[in-house]
Amino acid sequence: MSIVSVRGLTKKYPSFELKNVSFDVAEGRITGFIGRNGAGKTTTIKAMLNLIHPDGGEVDYFGKPLAGNETEIKQRLGYSTGTVNWYPRKKLRDLVDTIRRFYGTWDEVAYRKYLEMFGLDEQKTPLELSEGMKVKVNLLLALSHRAEVLILDEPTSGLDPFSRNELLDLFTELKKEGVAVFFSTHIISDIEKCADTIVYISKGEIVAALPKEEFAVRYSREGESLEDTMLRMERGERNE
Repeated sequence: MSIVSVRGLTKKYPSFELKNVSFDVAEGRITGFIGRNGAGKTTTIKAMLNLIHPDGGEVDYFGKPLAGNETEIKQRLGYSTGTVNWYPRKKLRDLVDTIRRFYGTWDEVAYRKYLEMFGLDEQKTPLELSEGMKVKVNLLLALSHRAEVLILDEPTSGLDPFSRNELLDLFTELKKEGVAVFFSTHIISDIEKCADTIVYISKGEIVAALPKEEFAVRYSREGESLEDTMLRMERGERNE
């Protein structure tokens, strides 16, 4: 079932244009949003969350338009840019004490569960955490207010291979709990490892939005890996 519906998003800048972007994100599925750097992934995500104002288009969550329901909807979303940017010398415990007050759905049992699952120490500060642990802090906060959709912008960027695999395995566990995971990346192996659906953007336009298996059937040539296929498509060589 579609839990996020994006229809006709447009945004024009002097040197870049997002053009009629449309796709769906399904409940309990992992959707990989892939494209090279500068393809429009971050612009799309910011428009989906009203962090920038699109020139056109609509975004619905849980069957409701974001416009007019933003406060209610954002109580049910988790968003991460992959880093922790605030109060680097404050202990995690103190940060959480402040953040939990913003969410009527905060679940202390869930918070303790994911704190242990992620191996995080409340006594540490963001300054003391690795990049992988910083990503986990943002996920911890999202999951502790029972977020039903995670929207993650390049969460694996800058992580070492071990930390990346650990995070992708976590996405697989979360989808078993019914969480919809939508994450952008330019790393094709991330998509190969865990995505159920591929949304592929190039130069501000959606090229494909399909289940991974259907994407391979439609676009891959015999003997090609997913990486080979996408590199060829980026060169403009697409199947007829």
